[in-house]
Amino acid sequence: MLDRDIENVMISENEIAEIVKKLGKDISEEYNDKFPIILGLLKGCVPFMADLLKQLDIHLEIAFMNVSSYHGGMESTGEVKIDMDLGAPVKDRHVLIAEDIVDSGRTIQSVVELLKYRGAKTVKVVTLMDKPDGRVIDFVPEYIGKTIPKAFVVGYGLDYQEKYRNLPYVGTLKPKIYMTEE
Repeated sequence: MLDRDIENVMISENEIAEIVKKLGKDISEEYNDKFPIILGLLKGCVPFMADLLKQLDIHLEIAFMNVSSYHGGMESTGEVKIDMDLGAPVKDRHVLIAEDIVDSGRTIQSVVELLKYRGAKTVKVVTLMDKPDGRVIDFVPEYIGKTIPKAFVVGYGLDYQEKYRNLPYVGTLKPKIYMTEE
């Protein structure tokens, strides 16, 4: 049913699995003896983080924050809002932020700065998708699954008005979906 709203598939379910496996291998090598906190930024991170955790062969702690700059629309508002802060202390810890997509860079940069301010030993970012053409600030994630062009994407955690997060792939919506709802 949801497939009929998708104009094209940008990253297939199989490609996502391959990307996540490679990221898991690379991260496991780097964090082998560090006991990091893997921090997911809700809600979009959930499918990616769940799959990534299964590929990590290290001891780790899981934490979440609910941070947003989209607030239901198709473009970042520029206002970064923390709805739920993480409960785990980060002082002197290695933190790896698991993010579904890095777009404008505002949200992720704000979280990185906050964690550094709180005393994290290191803060790095793993993202399934990187959209550098959408950047409004200078930010480059340490681990990038796939670089994508500037397009509004949904699926595999990404939403449009809280819909489409449950698609097993990443795709673009048909324009009629968002043109009729505005």
